[in-house]
Amino acid sequence: MSETATENVAERAARKVRDGVVSSTKMDKTIVVTITDRVRHARYNKFIVRHKRLYAHDETNDARVGDKVRVMETRPLSKNKRWRLIEIVERAR
Repeated sequence: MSETATENVAERAARKVRDGVVSSTKMDKTIVVTITDRVRHARYNKFIVRHKRLYAHDETNDARVGDKVRVMETRPLSKNKRWRLIEIVERAR
């Protein structure tokens, strides 16, 4: 691999990648992805379900509500949009 290709791979590895479910597609070229994390409580050791909603850029308007998708962190694209759609992992049934 060339030197620039190695740098590009290292840069991409530093970006966060998350899997989630599309919860809204009402905006043009934007999807809302809900990320669900199960974290263990520090004192009680019970699992807590935490949800986070991310605004992601979908250039082709391809994703639909209920699809499982993978998003990657990117530069700010708008006031709230900081992620972009990488791939649709699984289509909604």
